[in-house]
Amino acid sequence: MSPNPSPPTPDPRHWRRKFRDAFRGVKEGVHGQSSFFFHFFVAVLVFVAGMVLEVNLIEWCLLIMCIAGVLTVEMFNSALESMAKAITGESDPHLGDSLDIGSAAVLIASIGASIVGAIIFANRLAILLEWW
Repeated sequence: MSPNPSPPTPDPRHWRRKFRDAFRGVKEGVHGQSSFFFHFFVAVLVFVAGMVLEVNLIEWCLLIMCIAGVLTVEMFNSALESMAKAITGESDPHLGDSLDIGSAAVLIASIGASIVGAIIFANRLAILLEWW
């Protein structure tokens, strides 16, 4: 009796394909998502404000982490929306709850990022105006 052959292992995707798929995902996530464009526009404003107010290295790191966090959560929310459309075109209360929770995640990340940005920029503005 021969031993049971092990199931064939799937061909691992080459790293180039993984990156290509990830960039395609960015394109799909951004395509037609007005909220993503809004967050991207705000990110550009934050970058300009950071340059003008001469934020330091640690502040840049915090701002970039906040921007990346919000854009990442926005991508996950877009993925949820896309999956919900693929599952059914009809209204479903469970899918509606999932989409609302995804939107809430974006809201929470945006509020947190806004608070961090406000603290950093208020401090920088106070330094610039020699309030302290």
